Amino acid sequence: MERDALTMEVIQQSIRRLQEGQERIHRCAGLLDDGQLWHRANPNVVSVGNLVLHLCGNVGQWINAALGNRPDGRQRQHEFDLPTMDRRQLLERLDATLVTAFDVIGGLSARDLTRTWNVQGFQESGLAIVLHVVEHFSYHVGQITLHTKLLKDLDTGYYAGQDLERKG
Repeated sequence: MERDALTMEVIQQSIRRLQEGQERIHRCAGLLDDGQLWHRANPNVVSVGNLVLHLCGNVGQWINAALGNRPDGRQRQHEFDLPTMDRRQLLERLDATLVTAFDVIGGLSARDLTRTWNVQGFQESGLAIVLHVVEHFSYHVGQITLHTKLLKDLDTGYYAGQDLERKG
């Protein structure tokens, strides 16, 4: 399959940003104890663990099922229910979901990105699906980071050792 430079850049940067989020989720989950992983500040706030389950559901449905033509077994409400798994199982589910997603995204063509797909009751282009998932993933990684900082009173160290004041 021949792909143009823009298609390859969309693929590479989408995977890069999802991997960055995956690393940050692992970092935060590693900083929290089991109680903190599933802690809900109030009934209107979901836990870090529930956010990870939600990301698995979203990526699984939008990328793996829709773009990857795999079965869609998502049960969205279960992503927000009380925990039924331990940390290891949770992170293994995340990683397995993303391995499949990276394979699916990596195999997309320009035609796949411009054609219309059906997902979760919406009609979306392949590019819109990829952008939605990357944006949605990043949004919830930010929430996971905030939960972790509030619960642990620490800097997550995402940029440790980097000069973020450097220009150019």
